[in-house]
Amino acid sequence: MLISEEYRRMQQDLHQNQGYGQASVDLAPFVAEVIRRERIEEMLDYGAGKGRLGDELEWLVPWPMRIHRYDPAVPEWSTAPEPCAFVACIDVLEHIEPHLLGNVLDDLRRVTAATGLFTVATGPAMKSLADGRNAHLIQQPANWWLPQILARFELLQFVRAPYGFRVEVRRFGQ
Repeated sequence: MLISEEYRRMQQDLHQNQGYGQASVDLAPFVAEVIRRERIEEMLDYGAGKGRLGDELEWLVPWPMRIHRYDPAVPEWSTAPEPCAFVACIDVLEHIEPHLLGNVLDDLRRVTAATGLFTVATGPAMKSLADGRNAHLIQQPANWWLPQILARFELLQFVRAPYGFRVEVRRFGQ
C-alpha cells in the first residue's frame, strides 16, 4: 500500500487548490539541467500532482520528451507505473504518510530503471490538510532522509537547498 484512502481523498481536495504543487514549477530548471546533461528522452514524474513539471519541461528541454505521470491522488494517473530509465520525484516524499514511507521508497526503487532526481523539503509547508495537519507530514533533516534513500539507491549527487535538499541517484548495479 502506498497511500490510505482517507489520505488520497485529502490529497484530491488539496489538488483543487491552484497554489498546491508550485514546487514542481520552481524546481523544473534543476530537472531540465539533468535531462539536458544526460540527454534523457523519457521520464516518469512520480507524484505528478497537476502535471506542472511536465508542462514546464516542454519548454525547458530543447527536444521532445515522453513524460509518464504517476500520482495516486489523480485518477487518470493512478495506475502503477512501469519502470522508466529516469524518474523525477519532486516535492513528494515529505507528503507521504510516515508509516508508508518505506513502501513508497521501495516503489521508487522498483520504477527507477537507471537514475532518479528526488527533491525533499525538510520544513513545514505553507498548506494544511483538511484535518489541520501540515501538508508536509514528514519534516526531518537530510541526515534522517539519506540513510533511507541510500538503502535503496547509489548516491550520485547531494545538494543542499534553501527548502531542503535534492539528490541524484542511480539504481544499484547500473
